[in-house]
Amino acid sequence: MSETSGRGTADFDKSKLRTVHLVPLTAFDASGKLALGAQARHIERMYAAGIRVFLPGAGTSEFHSLSADEIVEQVKITRTASGADAQIFAPLGLQMKHAVEVGLRSLEAGATGVMFMPFAHPYLSNSGARDYYRQVIDRLRCPTLLYKKSPIPSDELLLELAGDRHVVGVKYAENNLPDFRKVVLEDRGRIEWLCGSAERFAPYYMLAGAAGYTTGAGNVCPHLTLAMHAAFAAGEFAEGMRWQKLLLPIEEFRAREADSYNISMLKHALQRLGEDFGAPRAPQRQLTAHDKSVIDDLLAPILAAERELAHEAETLGLTSKA
Repeated sequence: MSETSGRGTADFDKSKLRTVHLVPLTAFDASGKLALGAQARHIERMYAAGIRVFLPGAGTSEFHSLSADEIVEQVKITRTASGADAQIFAPLGLQMKHAVEVGLRSLEAGATGVMFMPFAHPYLSNSGARDYYRQVIDRLRCPTLLYKKSPIPSDELLLELAGDRHVVGVKYAENNLPDFRKVVLEDRGRIEWLCGSAERFAPYYMLAGAAGYTTGAGNVCPHLTLAMHAAFAAGEFAEGMRWQKLLLPIEEFRAREADSYNISMLKHALQRLGEDFGAPRAPQRQLTAHDKSVIDDLLAPILAAERELAHEAETLGLTSKA
């Protein structure tokens, strides 16, 4: 394997995926370019709060609006601003050449591995998806996550690919829990199965066998979502649901009108915390004054709970530095 092709799958500890996976928002300056300083400070804050798996440049990071250079830069910033124990997976998709280029460059920039984004292509088939995955995986040869958000890739194809030594996990976001439970049981523990649908669905996925989940809300309240995960991982479901109830207003607002508030809601929330990440790029939704007022109201109790947990963590010496 090439020295630049990641850190090697053989040495990768899949148990490190059994946590909250943050998709960091992307910071833009007034001119619409990456705001590198703001991005680095945000990653430092997330790492200090306890986040250890990062998916920079992925969906909530505005993957489809970022250039290859910008994705690689996001990976580089995340590696520099976090710690050596951070697991960083670079998002791949679009044309195969683009996927391979972003993968190779991201691995050189410090990525632990890569994550295939859901296909944006029309006219899909499982045989074509298999060809795409195989060719990219064979070229990169590094820890790889697959992402299911539609019928393709099928569960059968995921189970086939789970036999590849480089595939370490699947983010499952089709939200069909009986099918998810079935595929987890059929896999028999070869890889990690993860919830790709964040806090709204995470409790049910974890009950069905998921070991971790993706978060966007963690950009605003990392301590809360980590507390929720810890409770469910410990089998303390009543406690976990208590934390989820606190977080749900964020997730329910983001899900409005076909999830079109996903990014803009969180960027406004960060602005409330003094982190100006700029507006999301078109075609993402821009917020109205009324939207912002509603968000401000629903955030108040959530931010208060986050501050309380953060203070408790600091008092107990549980915060980390890169």
